[in-house]
Amino acid sequence: MNNFFNDLQGKINQALESGPAKDIERNVKAVMTQGFAKLDLVTREEFDIQAQVLAKTRAKLEALEQRVIELEARLATQSTASAATAAQAETPHIITPPNLDKQ
Repeated sequence: MNNFFNDLQGKINQALESGPAKDIERNVKAVMTQGFAKLDLVTREEFDIQAQVLAKTRAKLEALEQRVIELEARLATQSTASAATAAQAETPHIITPPNLDKQ
């Protein structure tokens, strides 16, 4: 990184010595562009696009989380109802035979 600043200083010095302001501006822009390229930066447009993608993903995640909560609640309700029905089905039914002594 220190090398980058040394290069920047050298190119600015060259530009100042050579003359016209336009050359200085062009050289400074070229140096800055090279420096920014080394830093692996993104453009504002790319950043905004990724921010939109993130917002949509968060919204979908929140909707899916809500859906899971609803499905779990429904499953819990069904499990409770099924357990009650199963408990009733497991209760033995005692059938008493008719009294045979009373004939």
